[in-house]
Amino acid sequence: MRKNVEKHLTLREKILETIRDAIISGALKPGEKVAEPELAERFGISRTPIREAFRQLESEGYLTVIPRKGAVVVSFSQKDVEEFYAIKSILEGYAARRACENLSEKEIDKLQTINEKLRTLSDNGDIKHFFKVHNDFHDLFIKAADNDKLYELITNLVGKFQRLRIASLSLPGRMKVSVEEHEKIIDAFRKRNAALSEKLVRKNAEYGGRVLMQGSRGSVTLKPEELSAARHLDL
Repeated sequence: MRKNVEKHLTLREKILETIRDAIISGALKPGEKVAEPELAERFGISRTPIREAFRQLESEGYLTVIPRKGAVVVSFSQKDVEEFYAIKSILEGYAARRACENLSEKEIDKLQTINEKLRTLSDNGDIKHFFKVHNDFHDLFIKAADNDKLYELITNLVGKFQRLRIASLSLPGRMKVSVEEHEKIIDAFRKRNAALSEKLVRKNAEYGGRVLMQGSRGSVTLKPEELSAARHLDL
């Protein structure tokens, strides 16, 4: 039984990776339908694990599942980008203000350790692991806000727009900027400056949205290795 479960999960992960890869690479365009029969034939499986993968990808903001029509690739407009990062900046900024009051010195030291790891990953161009560790940094101070409803709101929001986060943080130079932004945030936490902590975290999110919109207009392009790493992320 356990082997069957593991096999099922492995197939599901392969389907998830295949579809994410196709969407991020542009092989599947916004508004394009993702065909169940083709995936079922390709993997030699029933449609059940495919539908499960579709639901997961819908929660991550890659697909929209339409009754009796199937799954289509989500299309994000500039308005979607602006609204997402505006809300993200407000919620995470408030979390930072609250966290400033609650973070222990040990937790702040952990933020510093995480950021040093991010710096190394940035220097090495290890984008795949950078994103995973980057998520740990934000998760730590958001939890420190000690507000379960706020944590749930932020988690649900960023989960639905995962594709935008990946695209923004994949842009050339963005990793290095992120590390420097984190240094300022950590310093504000150490000084227990709640207002500055909130301001810096909000600026961090707003900047992420701004560079993404610039990139979508063609002023920034991804290097092949950056695109390859972004395709296989599972934040």
